Amino acid sequence: MITDLMEGPRPSIIMAEEVGNFKTPTKLSEKKKPALCSNPCINIPASPFMQKLGFGTGVSVYLMKRSPRGLSHSPWAVKKINLRCDDHYQSIYQKRLTSEAKILKDLHHPNIVGYRAFTEATDGSLCLAMEYGGEKSLNDLIEEQYKKSQDPFPAAIIFKVALNMARGLKYLHQEKKLLHGDIKSSNVVIKGDFETIKICDVGVSLPLDENMTVTEPEACYIGTEPWKPKEALEENDETFDESDFDDEAYYAALGTRPPINMEDLDETYQKVIELFSVCTNEAPKDRPSAAQIVETLETDVQ
Repeated sequence: MITDLMEGPRPSIIMAEEVGNFKTPTKLSEKKKPALCSNPCINIPASPFMQKLGFGTGVSVYLMKRSPRGLSHSPWAVKKINLRCDDHYQSIYQKRLTSEAKILKDLHHPNIVGYRAFTEATDGSLCLAMEYGGEKSLNDLIEEQYKKSQDPFPAAIIFKVALNMARGLKYLHQEKKLLHGDIKSSNVVIKGDFETIKICDVGVSLPLDENMTVTEPEACYIGTEPWKPKEALEENDETFDESDFDDEAYYAALGTRPPINMEDLDETYQKVIELFSVCTNEAPKDRPSAAQIVETLETDVQ
């Protein structure tokens, strides 16, 4: 939950835009292509010819290696709509991917994955090509670390991740007036031994006004349930629908501060614990903004 709470001001949750009547054929014709979809010279292979990196609701992400005419070019990460979805969900995922492409194309920051192209693959699926930020997400690395030793990452690594994420969020909030809307460990990609740290998945971002508040009537904070702050859970009537889950502990933990085993941490983690605590305060006004986190961590580094 800590990364989600780093976003600062929280939007009011308003009913989502009705999309049920929006229909799109599985294979887009030239007339039906979104305006951004204008890269006819780019040849993106069908899914079986690329390495799968991950997946989400209705989409999958692949590694596309590029070596045209024998030249060596950096690889891309390609997010594609799953063609197995029915027409109703195809239209929803197409709308989300189009929105993500439009937002991402206007973002330029070293801690946010870069836009490369928005087009069709050879199998007809709509896809968004992005900078390859790394094969693993922060969530992957956390799980690997836990399975290997159950020890936390060194405090210096935690600070490096926090600072880089906060820089990316500060850029979104202050320069682009956007709330990411779904910050979590699986939406942060890592290259090598924490050489680069980049935020991805901006498709559910929300516009901020001059007061850093989401006020547009059609705006809806989507997020991912286990990472949502308490105020977002309380304003979403569907959150506590226990017909889908039979796990009281899961629902009791939603919107609360995850526990920390203090006995396993030495003095090098003191400031990490302080950062964790302040970012997971229940009241939104008591949480620091991304800009405040950047200022604090950069001062500590110096």
